[in-house]
Amino acid sequence: MATYKEIHGVNVQYRDSDAPEIEGDVWYNASTGKLRMYASLGSWASGGAIPAGNNYVGGAGTQTAGLIFGGNIPSTTDITLEYNGSSWTAGGAMGTGRYNLTGSGTQTAAIAHGGVATTFRNESEEYNGTGWTEGDNLVAARRGAAGCGIQTAALCISGNVSAPTKTVDVEQYDGSSWTEIANVNTARGGTTACGTTAAALVVGAAAAVASVEEWNGTSWTEVEDLNTGRGEGEAQGITTDAIHCGGVGSPATTGATEQYNGSSWTEVADMTNQFYHFGSGGTAVALIAAAGYADNISPVNPTASEEWTVTTSVETVAFD
Repeated sequence: MATYKEIHGVNVQYRDSDAPEIEGDVWYNASTGKLRMYASLGSWASGGAIPAGNNYVGGAGTQTAGLIFGGNIPSTTDITLEYNGSSWTAGGAMGTGRYNLTGSGTQTAAIAHGGVATTFRNESEEYNGTGWTEGDNLVAARRGAAGCGIQTAALCISGNVSAPTKTVDVEQYDGSSWTEIANVNTARGGTTACGTTAAALVVGAAAAVASVEEWNGTSWTEVEDLNTGRGEGEAQGITTDAIHCGGVGSPATTGATEQYNGSSWTEVADMTNQFYHFGSGGTAVALIAAAGYADNISPVNPTASEEWTVTTSVETVAFD
């Protein structure tokens, strides 16, 4: 059996008071005579209701400053909604209404790209917190792609370039133009991503794909698969601390949430709703998920949103 030092590289700390907050850290508190540790727990709670049910949206921002845009298959919408941590209000309309698009960035500096409006689209648009302006077009029109990064340094990963053809192509945006870069190993549509243009994850895909790949700024490497393969979910975070939630497996929808620590995925608390084709913004410890379909509630196209929050506490280690 491995010792604590073999696992963490250091001995259990001997301290006069509780240690700085580091998840999983263990120490002996000499003043209380107890072995202590930091533990984190994530949970889902209801967020503010969106004004009307929507689906196949793009998302960006944070849990307290979120953004969703476009959507509403089989028609299209140019609607933008902004979240302040408790309620959603209308933002500026998109230039091209479309669904099955993707995006990333912040509430005041977001980018949206791809999607469908009668045909597959290559447009990208930039949001400044008030309105959208046309940016450079993608090299290849696509839907169901994954997006991550910021407005001036973003990735558009894989997706469907025709029905049902999926692509391995990846494009990078530098704030003015899109350029093709190294391909992913697995062609995928209905996928999601998180991270930056220097360090990203592309996670899952339709239908019931569990494959995950990591980008180091130069190339893609296959890493640990999801426990539950699925597409049309959402991911937030960084390559060493990420969350993937919701989606469609084979054939069922799921509210499953999995956490990535840089090497493996662990199942954590499920979403209340079995969301898919939804939008999200935030981090692995605080995100907002909104709009989309939810098969386990009525109506299937709900106005519900959910917030994921991780809290950390000091616990006393108990021995059986």
